[in-house]
Amino acid sequence: MLKPLGGGFAAAVFLAGCTGMPSGTEPITGFELDRYLGKWYEIARLDHSFESDLNCVTATYSLRDDDGVRVINRGYNTEEQAWDEAEGRAYFMEEETVGRLKVSFFGPFFGGYNILALDDDYQWALVAGPNRDYLWVLSRTPQMAPDTEARLRERAAELDFPTDELIDVTHGEACPSD
Repeated sequence: MLKPLGGGFAAAVFLAGCTGMPSGTEPITGFELDRYLGKWYEIARLDHSFESDLNCVTATYSLRDDDGVRVINRGYNTEEQAWDEAEGRAYFMEEETVGRLKVSFFGPFFGGYNILALDDDYQWALVAGPNRDYLWVLSRTPQMAPDTEARLRERAAELDFPTDELIDVTHGEACPSD
């Protein structure tokens, strides 16, 4: 069962309209949107109420007709035993070769989407919101090599993110089909 989201999943990040970037961090350069498009699996995150009880979380990016990016965030709510989904839109904040976008899931409210680290082959990414309260480790596959995840967590710690608060996101057999 797919349950559309009201004001919850992913949207809460962007309510404040903050398109900032955590101080002391820089977005990646040499970014190629076409290579970033497609499905990404959330491996770990700093938890928030809008993602509470969600596992099997994915983000799928595709092109929009207005030169933006369509964002579909989806996760399985273990408490309600239902899929949650939110659709948003993203636009570059700087040149298209800089991994810094603003994302909105409703209305005129946008939040920062800052790619702080990205694999040369676009197989993993470290993404922050507008401040150090928001951090995601993403992968093209439901599981990430432990050494790769450890390096990303180490990098996030070097950037002063509270990595001891990261939670692991379950995928695989825990994810029912819809």
